[in-house]
Amino acid sequence: MRHRISGYRLNRNKATRNVLRRSLIISLFANNRIKTTETKANAIRGDAEKLITLARNSAKGTDIDKVNARRLAATKLVNAEAVKKLFDEVAPKFEKRNGGYTRMLKLGPRVGDAAEMVLLELVEE
Repeated sequence: MRHRISGYRLNRNKATRNVLRRSLIISLFANNRIKTTETKANAIRGDAEKLITLARNSAKGTDIDKVNARRLAATKLVNAEAVKKLFDEVAPKFEKRNGGYTRMLKLGPRVGDAAEMVLLELVEE
């Protein structure tokens, strides 16, 4: 029974699953949208929104808060370019928005294995 077990295992072990999530989030911030399966999109959506909220809220804080927020994001993303883009380009777009930074558009089943495909993108406003 799966009582009190949260998250998506994605048929991978822990290390591979973490690398997959990290690479998908980095691609989302780099390209503003990614095409992936619905399960993978659901697995990363919450993490991506939390990182955007962290970056957005750090702009209001002191210099120490800004540095700390960048370090926290760097531990999740590892890629320095992705952290810089998150704080300098992505987060300022959402200053006046209280959550709901991403949108999922269903694209239908994939031809090879009929997996449900979605387009996960950052909301433009």
